[in-house]
Amino acid sequence: MKKFPLVQDTISKKEIIALSNWLLKGERLTKGDLTLKFEKKFSEYINRKYALFVNSGSSANLLMLSALMESKKLKNNKAIVAGVSWSTTLSPFLHNKFDIKLCDCSNNDLGVDITHFEILCKKFKPSVAIIVNVLGHPNNVREIKRLCKKYNVILLEDSCEALGTVLDEKKLGTFGLASSFSFYYGHHISTIEGGMVVTDNFELYNIMLSIRSHGWSRDLSKSYKIKLLKKYKVDVFKNLYTFYYPGYNLRSTDLNAFLGINQIKKIDKISKIRNNNFYYYKKNLTDFWCQESSSKFISSFAFGTLVENRLEVFKFLKKFNIETRPLICGNIGRHPFWTEKYHKQVLKNADVVHDFGLYLPNNYNLKKKDILYICDKFKKVAIPKYFKKI
Repeated sequence: MKKFPLVQDTISKKEIIALSNWLLKGERLTKGDLTLKFEKKFSEYINRKYALFVNSGSSANLLMLSALMESKKLKNNKAIVAGVSWSTTLSPFLHNKFDIKLCDCSNNDLGVDITHFEILCKKFKPSVAIIVNVLGHPNNVREIKRLCKKYNVILLEDSCEALGTVLDEKKLGTFGLASSFSFYYGHHISTIEGGMVVTDNFELYNIMLSIRSHGWSRDLSKSYKIKLLKKYKVDVFKNLYTFYYPGYNLRSTDLNAFLGINQIKKIDKISKIRNNNFYYYKKNLTDFWCQESSSKFISSFAFGTLVENRLEVFKFLKKFNIETRPLICGNIGRHPFWTEKYHKQVLKNADVVHDFGLYLPNNYNLKKKDILYICDKFKKVAIPKYFKKI
C-alpha cells in the first residue's frame, strides 16, 4: 500500500551523487566560500540585503533576538509572541528572561489576532513582537505593521513554514526587521539541517555575524570591524581572538551549503506544487474549516483543519498509510515548559486549534490523485469542527 507521509526529503539522488563527488575532492567542509555563495543566492531570492546561514531554524530565531538585544534597539524587555507558534519561537525570549505575553490566533489565517494584538500593544507596551506564518499562510501583516509603527514595536517574522509564499508581490520574510527560515528535512527545501536569517539592517547583520561565530569579528564587514577595533583599542593581532559580543557557535557548514545551492534552484517548482495541492484540498474539503488569507500564492507547508474526533481520524487514516498530526503545537501556552513556570494560558482561538486541529500531508511528491485519495478517506471518518462565532 502506498504511503502518504507528512514530509518527504527534497534532496534527489542526483544531488547526493553530486555531493559525494564534491566530498571526494577534499574541499573545505566547515563554513567557507560555499556558505557565502548560498547566502548571496538566498538573499537575492528572498529580496533582502543580507542573509546568514545557520545550523537550524531554531538557531535563526535565537540569533535574531540575541542580536536585537545587543543592538540596544529595544526600549524594554517586554515581548509579544504568537500563541500558535513553536517551542523555539518562544524559548529564546524565555531564556533571556523577557516579560512575555502570548497573542491569540486569528480564526482565519492562524496568525496573530489583530484585536488581541492591538490590546497587548496598547496595554503591555512591548518592545518587540514575533509572528509566525503558520503552515505557509501570511498573517494580516499590513495591519500588524501599522500597529507596530503606531506603538513603536519591532517586528520579527518566523517564516520557517512559509518559504515561497507571496503577499503584495513580496515574499514572506521581508516584512519584519529580521526573519527566520528553516531547511530541516521535509521543509520546503532541505540542507539536512539548517536555517537562515534575513534582514536589511546593516548593524543587525554585523552583530548577527559576530554572535553566530563566538562573538569575534572575523566575518564582519570591513567598516564595522574597523569601528570595533577603534572603539575598544584592539590591534589586528589581538583582534583574532577578541570577543565583542556574547556569542554562540550557530554556524552551519559548506557541506550543507553545497546542498542549499542546488536546492534553491527548486524553490519555485516546489512552491508551485505546494500551492496547487493546498487548493486541491480546499476544493475537495468544502465542509471543513481551512486557513484563509489575502495571499493568492500559498507555498503551503501542510493542509490544516479542525475535527471533532481527532484521535479517531488519526487511527483511521493510519490504516491507509496516511500520516497526520496535531496542527503544529496548538496553544504554546498549554505546554509543560510554559505551564511549569507560568499558569496555563487561555487563548480562545488557539485553544480550539490545540484541542481540534490537525493537518494533512502536503509535500513536493504528492500528486492531485494522491490528494483526492486522502480527501476521500478523510471524509469517511472526520467530523467537521469550526471556531465559535462571536
